[in-house]
Amino acid sequence: MNTITLIIIYFVAINFISFIMMGVDKYKARKRAWRIPESTLFVLAIIGGSIGSIAGMHLFHHKTRHWYFLYGMPAILVIQLLIVIALATSPIEFLIM
Repeated sequence: MNTITLIIIYFVAINFISFIMMGVDKYKARKRAWRIPESTLFVLAIIGGSIGSIAGMHLFHHKTRHWYFLYGMPAILVIQLLIVIALATSPIEFLIM
């Protein structure tokens, strides 16, 4: 298995986990049960799960009234995309095996 495949598997997995965590937190909010900390939801987005977090927010209608989620999650995604673009267009060659 090459590096690109591993990176793709990682991003699919972390976005799936982020999506599921938004759904679980919404379920727990309705049941007034123990909740997933907001910091955990943000960490999942920062480590690559921003697309899953945004999709979960909108599909489950969860955390959409909190400005820091409504603007923070897309901001994280934009920053991540800018980093990917910067790395892709960088004159430095990355050795991917």
